Parts: sequence; structure tokens; C-alpha cells
Amino acid sequence: MHYRELFLTFLALIVKSTSEEICISRHNINVIEGEPFYLKHCLSSLAHGNETNTIRWSKSHGSHVLAKLNPRSSPRITVHNYILEFWPVELNDQGSYRFQMGNETKEWTLNVIKRDEHSCFSEKLVKSKKVAVKKALLINCKNSYYEKWINKTSLYKNCEKIDENYKSLSMVKNAEFTDQGYYSCIFSLIRNGKLYNVTQTFNITICEDLNNKNPVLLGPKTNYVAVELGEDVELNCSALANKNDVIYWSFWKENESYTNVHEEKEKTTWISEGKQHVSIILRIKKVDEKNLNFLFNCTVTNEGSTDIQSFILLRKDSTDISNPVFMRGMIISVLISVAVVCLVVVCVIYRVDLVLFYRHLMGRDETLTDGKTYDAFVSYLKDCHPENGEEYAFAVETLPKVLEKHFGYKLCIFERDIVPGGVTGAFEVTPSSEVEG
Repeated sequence: MHYRELFLTFLALIVKSTSEEICISRHNINVIEGEPFYLKHCLSSLAHGNETNTIRWSKSHGSHVLAKLNPRSSPRITVHNYILEFWPVELNDQGSYRFQMGNETKEWTLNVIKRDEHSCFSEKLVKSKKVAVKKALLINCKNSYYEKWINKTSLYKNCEKIDENYKSLSMVKNAEFTDQGYYSCIFSLIRNGKLYNVTQTFNITICEDLNNKNPVLLGPKTNYVAVELGEDVELNCSALANKNDVIYWSFWKENESYTNVHEEKEKTTWISEGKQHVSIILRIKKVDEKNLNFLFNCTVTNEGSTDIQSFILLRKDSTDISNPVFMRGMIISVLISVAVVCLVVVCVIYRVDLVLFYRHLMGRDETLTDGKTYDAFVSYLKDCHPENGEEYAFAVETLPKVLEKHFGYKLCIFERDIVPGGVTGAFEVTPSSEVEG
């Protein structure tokens, strides 16, 4: 806030405080023991014509009837027509008080609070006030009613003295978060040679200015833009900002002139989700070498904060693969890899079938030229047990039917091809050529 605004705020509050009504209009009143206090009734417009009527002050407490108050009631209590003064208030002054003049009456309920000896104020008598940060914080210590008795005025923050003056005292400044706390104005009064204190305390809370937030640029702080020489480029800078915030581009360099760089004069503003946004465009026509690897800065600022975002133009590599081409290449590579893996799995699972199919398809059999009489020896159980019947049938009937008649293999079956005492060396039996039934 400017000093002129601070001065006007200070002046307005002073005028308000000097013209404030000192009549006590509220019905329930809290006061602290040991300090002076007064009750004052302001007459209505109808009662002003009957000011000759007798004025009567009275008090009641609990079930006690109204008792008339007069200067002889207590040396601490004085009556001055429309005003009832306490020098000072004590705990036994608690109760209901009535002012009566003719048909006009006014009642108050007085609650006397016991003083806390460990604090300079009572929390029940604190007035709360919120001040936005950077706005005017004003503490005005002034008491119009007791002004003629005031000898000294002191200002305390959290019960530590920060200032002192004669009669009245004021503090005005731009609010900061460290200013938060309890501020007590203590007026020192002298009356009839006796010293009294009157305390007035404010609880000052410093909060964020909800109407003026710090501006923030949207996106990363540094942006790299790939360009080709000779092309036109448009840089867009957007920010979350307040109404009066300033946003602009800066691209100045010593001994360099950029005639092909132009900032848009018109800014675009819009409201989204209750927040104001603003954007500004920088146009670069026919990018040249001087525009490359150079900082084009976008700045948004107000009185409280500044944010900067940078854009750097880089030459686009001619060997770079565009994103669509790169994505298509990646997809094709993945599909080929999946197909190869599937083919390998199929070959492993059906390798025998594939070999037999190959022989059948090509019409050739490499076993015909290997010099062996038999291609495989079939081993099986020959015992005539019922549970071995299926095994015997598979070895003697099924295998020859499929392998010999259909695929052309020559099998050596013991009871069919082996003659007792005959030669068995006409073929080689290896673990890989045995067929077990």
C-alpha cells in the first residue's frame, strides 16, 4: 500500500474515533475489576423535552430489590446526571443497573471479571480484528471519555511495551505476518491524586489478501522449442494473475537487434473456476541464427511478487524422426517380435509333426541313404497280462500302421523281426531311435 493510502486510512479512523458515541447502548457489559468504568445513557428525542424530571439510578443483584444509588452509596461510585462512574469497579459491583427519568428507563447487566495477575489483559475483553498482509494496520489508542484524566498512554504487544506517549497514541504500518498478536492500549489516569489504569486490547490476525494473490506463470520455468530456420514461430505465455498485474515479454541483448520479433499488444484474459487468467503472445517471423539458443523471457509481476518463464529456440535436427513415424516403427517392431516368439514356441511344441510333414511334402527320406536296415526299435512288454493289452496293441499294431504304412519308416519289432539265433547287427540301436511301447 502506498503512503498516501496509509495516511488517508489513518485520517479516516481518527475522525471516526473522535466522533464515536460514548453512550453505553449494549445491555450486557463485561468489565475487569480494578479499572475505572462508566455507564452513560443518551436520551431519546422525546425525553429531551422532559429534562427537568428527576433522574434516578438504582441497582439490583440476584433476588435483591432495586437499591437507589447516590453519592453517599459508595466513595467509589459517583453520579453525574446521565452518567454513573466507578472509581474503580470491584467484584461486588456486579449486578443490574437502571437509569430512570420520568417514563424513560434504561437497564444494563454488569459482569465483573476477576483480573489475571499473570497477564496485562483479560481475554474476555479482547476485540478481534483481521488485517490482510500488505494492507494498512492501525492501532489507535484513544479514549475520549477519560481524556481529561489521562497522564500517559502506553502500547503493548503481547504484554511487552513497544511505544509510549502523552494522552493518545497511534501505530500505522503495512501489515506483515510478524505483526500478529495481542495489542493493549493502557491509559494511565490520575484523579484526585490516585492512579488508575484503563486497558483496551485488540487481537490482530494477519491473513492472506484473498483479493490479491501472487501471480503464477503456467507451465515449466524453462521451455525448449525445436524450430527450423525460416519458419514462423508463436510463443504463448499464460499466467494465473490478478486484474492489475502486469505481464510482458523481454528479449533484449546488448548489440543485438531483433527486427523479426514482435510482442502482441492485446492480451487475452478469461475466468476459469473463479480464477482470472491472462496470456500474451510473442511472434517470431522467419527464424534466423540470432534467434537460436537465446532466452525469450515472459514476466508477470505485481507489488508483492514476480514470476519469470523462459523460452529457448533450438534448431530442429534433420535426422530426427518425427513422432508419428517413430511410433509406427515401434509398433511394427513389437508385432514382429511377438510373431517370432510365437513361431518359435509352435516349432518347439510340434517339432516332430513338422519334420514328418516336411518329409511328406518334399517326397524324400534321408533315412534311405543312412545305411541302416531299420529306423527304430520298438520295445514293449510281451507278458500276457490283461493290463498290458493296450500297450502290446499299440506297439505291434498301431505304430507299424502309422509309421510304416503312412510315413514309410521301417520298424524293428522283436517278435516279428528278430529270429532266435539270428543276426541283430543289421541296424544300430541308439537311445534316440528306440520307440517304447
